[in-house]
Amino acid sequence: MSSDAASISDTVVTVDGVMRGRFANRFYLDRPVDPATDIIEVSRYAGTGANVQPWHVHVVSGLAKARLIEALEVAHETEPAAHTSEYTYLISDLSEPYASRRKEFGAVFYGALGITSDDHAARAMQTARNLRFFDAPVGLIFTIDRRLEKGSWLDLGMFIQNVMLAARARGLDTCPQEFFSRYHAVIRRELSLRPEEMVVCGMSMGFGDPEWAKCRPHKSTNRRHRIALRILTIFGEPQ
Repeated sequence: MSSDAASISDTVVTVDGVMRGRFANRFYLDRPVDPATDIIEVSRYAGTGANVQPWHVHVVSGLAKARLIEALEVAHETEPAAHTSEYTYLISDLSEPYASRRKEFGAVFYGALGITSDDHAARAMQTARNLRFFDAPVGLIFTIDRRLEKGSWLDLGMFIQNVMLAARARGLDTCPQEFFSRYHAVIRRELSLRPEEMVVCGMSMGFGDPEWAKCRPHKSTNRRHRIALRILTIFGEPQ
C-alpha cells in the first residue's frame, strides 16, 4: 500500500470512528472544559447554500450558565404550559416506521435508567434535567434568523452536526436538545437575543460519565442493519 493510500485509510478509520462514537450523552463528569471557541471555529466550515452561513450560537458556562438554568427552572416549575416552541419539531401523529422507532427509543432509554413506562414522576424528573444541560459544564443555544427559509435550516443542521463531531474528536460528548426551544422567551431575555433570532435548540457539552457510557442504551444492531440494507436497496439497485 502506498503512503498516500495508507494516509487515506487512516483518515477514513479516524473520521468513521468519530461519527460512530457520537451519541446523545445525558450524563457528564464534573470536569472543566476549555472554551468551545476552537470547536465553533472549525464547525463554521459546514456546507451552506450561497455561503449564507445562517447559524448563530450562544455559548454559556460558569455563572452565565447558572443564571440561565435558574431562570429556566423557575419557568418550568411555575408555568410550563405557558411555554411552547416557535416551530413544530415532530407531528403529533407519526406514521410508520417513524412511530415505532420513537417508541423503541423511549423503551430502551428509560429502561436503561430503570424507569418504567408508568412512572410519570421519574420520567418528568429526567426530562427536567434538560434544563440543566444535563449537568454538563458547557451549554450552547443555537438560533436562526426567523426570516430565512427551510434551506437555511438545512445549513444550520450541518453546522450543528459539525459541532458535535468536532467535540467528539476532542474527546467530548454532546447532546442536542430541542427541549430548549419551548423556553425561547426565557432564553431571549437572559441572553439578550435579537428580535429576529429564533431559538432552534440547545446542546450540552462536556466529558461524558464513563459509567453511563457502559450501560447507555443501544438500539438493535439488527434493526440498524435492516435500515441500512433498505437504503442500499433503494439507491444501489443495478441499472
